[in-house]
Amino acid sequence: MLEGAEVRLAVDIGGTFTDIVLDVGEARKTRKVLTTPQRPEQAVLDGMRLILADARAHISDIDVFIHGTTLATNAIIERRGAKTALIATDGFRDVLDIGTESRYDQYDLSIDKPKPLAPRSLRFTVPERIDAHGAVRLPLDEMAVRALAPKLRELGVESVAIAFLHSYANPEHERRAAAIIGEEMPGISVTVSSAVCPEIREYERTSTAVANAYVQPLIDGYLARMADALQVEQFRGAIYLVTSGGGVTSIETARRFPVRLVESGPAGGAIFAAQIAARLGESKVLSFDMGGTTAKICLIEKYQPETSRVFEVDRAARFLKGSGLPVRIPVIEMVEIGAGGGSIAHVDAMKRVTVGPESASSEPGPACYGRGGQRPAVTDADVALGMIDPDAFAGGTIKLDPELSKQALLRDVGEALGLSAETAAYAVHEVVCENMASAARVHAVERGEIVGQHTLIAFGGAAPLHAARVAEKIGVSRVIVPSNAGVGSAVGFLAAPIAYELVRSRHVRLDDFDTKAVSDLLQEMATEARALVEPGAACAPVRERRAAFMRYVGQGHEITVELPNRPLTSADLAGLRQKFETDYSAMFERPIPGAAIEVLSWSVLATTDARNPSAVAAVARTPAAKAVGSRKFFDGRAGEVIEIPLYRREDMAPGATIAGPAVIAEDETSTFVSTSFDAHIDGAGSIVMERKAA
Repeated sequence: MLEGAEVRLAVDIGGTFTDIVLDVGEARKTRKVLTTPQRPEQAVLDGMRLILADARAHISDIDVFIHGTTLATNAIIERRGAKTALIATDGFRDVLDIGTESRYDQYDLSIDKPKPLAPRSLRFTVPERIDAHGAVRLPLDEMAVRALAPKLRELGVESVAIAFLHSYANPEHERRAAAIIGEEMPGISVTVSSAVCPEIREYERTSTAVANAYVQPLIDGYLARMADALQVEQFRGAIYLVTSGGGVTSIETARRFPVRLVESGPAGGAIFAAQIAARLGESKVLSFDMGGTTAKICLIEKYQPETSRVFEVDRAARFLKGSGLPVRIPVIEMVEIGAGGGSIAHVDAMKRVTVGPESASSEPGPACYGRGGQRPAVTDADVALGMIDPDAFAGGTIKLDPELSKQALLRDVGEALGLSAETAAYAVHEVVCENMASAARVHAVERGEIVGQHTLIAFGGAAPLHAARVAEKIGVSRVIVPSNAGVGSAVGFLAAPIAYELVRSRHVRLDDFDTKAVSDLLQEMATEARALVEPGAACAPVRERRAAFMRYVGQGHEITVELPNRPLTSADLAGLRQKFETDYSAMFERPIPGAAIEVLSWSVLATTDARNPSAVAAVARTPAAKAVGSRKFFDGRAGEVIEIPLYRREDMAPGATIAGPAVIAEDETSTFVSTSFDAHIDGAGSIVMERKAA
């Protein structure tokens, strides 16, 4: 089976499950194992051994190992990172508290913002000053930097972020301060903002540097332990980490800039959905990724997920921009909420059923796992409703106890509201579906899209169970559950290109444009980006994409304009203005004639080509074979238990068609087809649910 075939392994560590996908040539095997929060590498190694045994292979046979994780995000949200200090320019100690001086809800007098990762007691300043053009106005006081070392040691600081004023224009002072701290405190983690985020906007750059410093010891330690363990197991292949922007990078780069991993797992899911959209010719897609801890929703237009240059971690208010900690990195644009199979349900003081964001995770897990969990989770509600086969969950590796689910639901939800266990389960299911539908509506509205005009692609262990109801709520008439949906993010990792994007700020006006200086900057960035990509690309061609972030002089935000991949000339300036005004008109209806235009930052992306799937031919629809069994399902709207057919996905040939309600089970997940939908298997093996005619 292995002879002559490329062996590629992908691993996605989630809050509840660790998903593993093994590709041997065209053959694919998958596994789900419970995450081990204290030592995440243990679940990875255990799962690898299981899946390699399935394939009769050894770890030394693996050519490429691609890895994504939510460890960085979870560490920030749960405040489990390193004790981090910030060293700033004199007078700028409180940048993290002042922020942009904006309020995400201006009428809320008791507004609550996330606490900075570096508390004020661990923020220090030193005399130095560089201006916006990179000129040194006040030399760095090196003795003041050295004097900080004893204080940092006394306070037990484990990691240091250095963010000086205008260091994006001249990083000399930051680099020297880092060298001094390294000399005085050997072994300590040091992050300089000019390396992790060399861009204008002091607050976002400082916040990003602090976030990188906060998670670096944790991620660096984890990746070092993983690399050592793989070496012991005789792994000889290449290791890559998935970044938040949807590319993969080397383990060395990931250890230097772990903040780039904050959305690596969800990014894999967006890549997976984009691949499915391209294969099936779906140009307007809403991807719906629901795992054990969170749900992620992303708009995909013309087979490409939307991207952004800033991401907020730990939002104090769901869906509200400005309520989280900004991290300025290339990232796939999505909304993420605490709604997963492990999200805990309870009744609040106003007698409302609420779900999440707290999660039962893998330890102890939902009540039905029988691992000591006492509080009901979304999975317990799905089990109590009859949507999950308790004997076949996760391929039969985890036996579920429906009675434990009912007891927990009755105790924490039903008794407080006078409901039966089944009705309480229905209430939990409805609330979590409404939470996800609300997130989808907001995400679409913010981007000027009509959510009901999109096809919903559902994946992740829990999404196929809830997709039909979410689709009903948001007016979507077509839902696709792809093959390997239960491990979709890990499958997406295998399609991710090796890529790295650099962004640097250098202010230039089009009416005073130094083409040589800008071309030299772009070439320097291209050389640096290629140096991070080409070693992993092997013989694959590496492409560049260059861009400028432009605006009218005096505006507060920029739009992205693509640049040619060559040195710029004065003849390009008219084309730049035309491109900017065309893109500006598409967003704001019309340009501003004659207004001055400026470029704030520049971007260079070096990337290999993504693995594009081939299109799928249509298949003739035929009635599905007889169901393999049935499930007793509690229909909350009717208030009664009904018998619905149970099908096995692997038994359904392309074209096989069924009418809802029904359950289609497989090892990784189960798909619930509601009464509103019919379902069929397409030529790619996807379950396609289409709304019944009225």
